[in-house]
Parts: sequence; structure tokens; C-alpha cells
Amino acid sequence: MSNNLTEQWIRMKTFVVSDLQRTMRVPIQTLVTPWLSALLYILIFGQIVGSRIQEIGGIPYINFVLPGILMMNILSSAFAQTSSSLYFKRFLKHIEELLVAPFSYLELVIGFTIGGIIRGILVGAGIYVIAIFFGIAGIEHVGLFFFYVIAVSAIFSLLGLFVGLWAQGFEQLSVLNVFVITPLAFLGGMFNTLDMLPPWAQTLTLWNPFFYFNDGIRYAMTGHAEANLTFGFIMIAGLILVFGAIIHYLFHIGWRLRA
Repeated sequence: MSNNLTEQWIRMKTFVVSDLQRTMRVPIQTLVTPWLSALLYILIFGQIVGSRIQEIGGIPYINFVLPGILMMNILSSAFAQTSSSLYFKRFLKHIEELLVAPFSYLELVIGFTIGGIIRGILVGAGIYVIAIFFGIAGIEHVGLFFFYVIAVSAIFSLLGLFVGLWAQGFEQLSVLNVFVITPLAFLGGMFNTLDMLPPWAQTLTLWNPFFYFNDGIRYAMTGHAEANLTFGFIMIAGLILVFGAIIHYLFHIGWRLRA
């Protein structure tokens, strides 16, 4: 039993390290770009917009906006990591080597997902360091902060795997990000409180899962929350289990993995 666990650990470690090495070959694209994007958001909302709005929800505007900026870059990075990694392995026929290697389908799904989580954490850590230099970084609940960062990275790593399986061309890799993820992130309370919206928009926002992502990490960082945190926690855990089960099933049946 011990030998099996050791072998499994070695396989998983080798897979994740090799996947991340591919990512680190283009650090400007994978790390510097989201850091620069976050820096621009902080400058605009902290120095320009924030100086006029002052406070929102009882906290400085930039402190209100920062968790959303952090979350958007984390989930986008996790999504891009797994979607591009799996797609290029399919495109270059490297996936065939993985399918004949001594990996279980569960190990493959977990390995890809861990790579996405690590990239999300690296991007989030860089943004947090930038926020420290501007004096706007803070964490009220450390455990919850890491839970939301890891959990949301896992959700979008799994979504990235689905797109990596589904995509038939390079252009399709960005379809979900452009038409679903980014709009829902911006409409999920990233820049505004719930009570600033008309009643119909409040109802739509409460059905937007990104609202609970943003609100959860905002609570972890500032102590300010609008949503039901328990409901958000259950929803996030449910999404991980459902998406994980779907992706594992698609790997198991070889959907777009086998000729």
C-alpha cells in the first residue's frame, strides 16, 4: 500500500512539474500580463475613481474592488492553464503518451487541476504583493481567503479542461472566457454593491455564481459580505464535485481524446 502511494505521488509530481515547466517558458504571458493588468486596475480605481467615490459598502472603494480584481485574474489564469495545456497536448498528439502511461483518469484530472491551482496562486500572490506596495492589502480571515483562492482555481481549472477537450481550434479556447467568464465576472458585484442595482438586476446577480466568488473573497479580505456565505460555500463545493465528476467521465469515455 505504501509503495503504491509513493508511486502515485511520484507520477503526480512528475506530471504537474512538467506541465508547469511549459507554463514558465512564457512568463510574460502567464504571470507578468495579469500582474500588469491588475496594476492598471489598482491605479485607475485607487487613484482616479477611488479618490472621487471614497467609500462603498462602508470601506474604501479600492479595498472593495481589489478582491474582485484578484479573483478575476486568478480564475482566468487557472482556466487558461488547463484549457491550453490539454488542447495543445491533443493538438500535438502528446495526449496519446499520457493515455498509455500508467496514469488513471482520476490522476490525470487531478494533475491538470493542481497545475491550474498553482498558476492561479502564483498570479494571486503577485497581485497581492502589488497591493501591499499600495497599502491596500489586508486579510481578515486567512483560512477563508486560501479556501476561496484554491476552490475557485479548482472550479475554473475543471472548466478549462472541458474547453480543452471541446475546442477544435485555437480560437475556440477563448470563447468561454470572452463570452461567459468575463461578462459574468464584471456583472457579479465586482465594482458595485448589490443595493446599487435595480430590483430586477439584484435578482439576476443573486443567480450569478461569480457574485458569490467575489463576495466570499471580499469577506475574507475586508470582513464585508452581502451574500449568504454558507450558501456560497455549498455552491462552490457542489460545483467542484459536479465539474470534477463530469470531466472524469469524459476522460473515462475518451471524448475527443481517442481517435
